[in-house]
Amino acid sequence: MSLPTLERSVSRVAGSRARVQRPVVAPELRIGDNPAAAVLRSATGGPVSRDNAARTTGLSIATVNRQVSALLAAGLLRERPDLTASGAVGRPRVPFEIDHDAYLTIGIHIGAAVTKIVAADLRGRILGGLAIATPQTGQEFATTTVARSAKAFLQRWHRRKALWAGVAIGGRVDPLTGVVDHPKLEWRGAQVGSVLGEVLELPVSVAPHVEAMAGSELLLPTGEPKDQARVERGSSLYFYVRETAGIAVTLDGRVHTPSNGPGSIAHLPTGSDVECTCGRRGCLEVTVGDRSLHSRAVGRGIIPAHNGTAGSTIADLYRAAEAGSESARELLAERATILGHTVAMVRDMLNPDRVILGGQAFTGYRPAVAHVARAFNQGSTLPPTDIRISGFGGKVQEYAAVVTSLSVLYADPLAAVRRTALTD
Repeated sequence: MSLPTLERSVSRVAGSRARVQRPVVAPELRIGDNPAAAVLRSATGGPVSRDNAARTTGLSIATVNRQVSALLAAGLLRERPDLTASGAVGRPRVPFEIDHDAYLTIGIHIGAAVTKIVAADLRGRILGGLAIATPQTGQEFATTTVARSAKAFLQRWHRRKALWAGVAIGGRVDPLTGVVDHPKLEWRGAQVGSVLGEVLELPVSVAPHVEAMAGSELLLPTGEPKDQARVERGSSLYFYVRETAGIAVTLDGRVHTPSNGPGSIAHLPTGSDVECTCGRRGCLEVTVGDRSLHSRAVGRGIIPAHNGTAGSTIADLYRAAEAGSESARELLAERATILGHTVAMVRDMLNPDRVILGGQAFTGYRPAVAHVARAFNQGSTLPPTDIRISGFGGKVQEYAAVVTSLSVLYADPLAAVRRTALTD
């Protein structure tokens, strides 16, 4: 083969790879501020008329009509002529809704112990999912295993077109590259975004999981419209605890994303005598985290180390408390009290307009919520504030992954669709 022919061949291969490259795209954990995003958002709750869309978005009817036409052409919306009001004349009177049958996104929450993989429609509703043990045998093997599991899961949904993948994960995330440092998993420079993109052949966004959870409160509403409007304005503190502990802050419809990665509350002092890996005692995460609490329950003889042929879990502690074990109840009340005092301390430092609590440390054993509330009220020196449990309950991890997979689409839907077209 001559040199010019070889150069042309290499050029064609390189061009082909460039066309099929699946880029890592930084997530957009915010309320979109362009007209197409506003119109798409107006339909997330169900069919809507153009008049109502204009009222809720503040856009003119002419602008709404243009954006609806563009979103219909992109396949993100569909019309519902069957819902047209009797006597209405003309196509602009036909209600529209998000097309929640043709497309999906795939969300992946990589936890310290469990990874959850879900498919969601464009409204953010979860269609189905699975859980796998997070591989503990090295970051390259782990990321590839998760990616292949997601690929196999995606093949179940062959009648829908996949548009995007989103990964929510603890540790420090570079959103531009999808590279992750995760101390608990002992990952450093893990190429999470690029591996998922290559295997899934989709654009991929990767977000710190607590920031993504705060984003789900903004972008995937679970309450009444008036309540959602309050969440979108002012400031919110999102406080998460399960195996890890973390916080995120939202300001006027946008999750605050520090350039150097999220801050840490893992080593806040609690006054407990639990020894931490950092060499100190009483650090928050090792005191209230599920794994540590389970170990203490086993050590105190509250629950057995093994439940039948398998090891016991934190759920066994919850069941023991529900069955009447005073020791189990006391241990869970002790954790809840520490959580309440810690939330109060952080709230007093930041003084947000509202506080949202998420994670199974708050939702796994509901009677503990009263202890959290009591300790919070006793510990905070500021006037009473709006504080509530996340509406996503025990699925905060899954919805964090879902919102990461949808955030770019919600922020600028037409640009996102053009990007997916370039990677087909």
